[in-house]
Amino acid sequence: MLFHEQSELRYYQFDIFPKNVLTAVFTRHGGVSPAPWNSLNLSISVGDDPARVAANRIRAFEALGRSPASIHDAWLVHGTDIIYADSPRPLEEHPHKADILFTDNPEVSLFMRFADCVPLLFHDPQKGVVGIAHAGWMGTVKGVAEASVRGMQERYGSDPADVVVGIGPSISVEHYEVGEDVADQFRVKYGGDSERVLQTRDGRIFLDLWAANVIQLQKMGVEQIQVSGLCTASHLEDWYSHRAEKGKTGRFGALIALT
Repeated sequence: MLFHEQSELRYYQFDIFPKNVLTAVFTRHGGVSPAPWNSLNLSISVGDDPARVAANRIRAFEALGRSPASIHDAWLVHGTDIIYADSPRPLEEHPHKADILFTDNPEVSLFMRFADCVPLLFHDPQKGVVGIAHAGWMGTVKGVAEASVRGMQERYGSDPADVVVGIGPSISVEHYEVGEDVADQFRVKYGGDSERVLQTRDGRIFLDLWAANVIQLQKMGVEQIQVSGLCTASHLEDWYSHRAEKGKTGRFGALIALT
């Protein structure tokens, strides 16, 4: 069972990672936020009361047995910059801008927030490294998955064949219509593989972010990939979806840590 419940919280865990790697992608259940953020909103940038968001974050971390002070997160900007988190982020400090986080410190809990964009969770069991990346359409077309693997190689000496990746809940191709301007960028990026990434139905273009990120990972030499296959826009009972809820919603959290 990939869904688990603890203290009224419900979260998804990958089964591709070994037991010494803790992963959780939290659903919207078990928090204190009212509508339209109900209820485990984990972002202060969507209009929710920061005190409620802080209470939700504490609930999420404590449900996993992690100290809330172990967090290292980032201010997401749809890019490919990397933070190597050697220690937790001091809570009084504002998060730095980045869309990729890595650590080899078991005292650090890497944490990001999502609402349709793709969570990419990484682990190199040989080097003892975990990571998380944020792959919306802009980050994907910029090569965030490629940049993540390259960062593991350069910083930790990782062999991509050893790297394990989980692709978390995010918007599926069935619900992600894009315009010609976005489609053109993916055609340039993916060339002959663009037919695997873009689908045309009734004259409308739909983008498959799962396939797009799998292609990048495989071209970098990553072989062990698990796609959750959970669509945020299709399952609003569990997930926040910026697209399906027309921007009036919260953000769910994803966590990965060494134990």
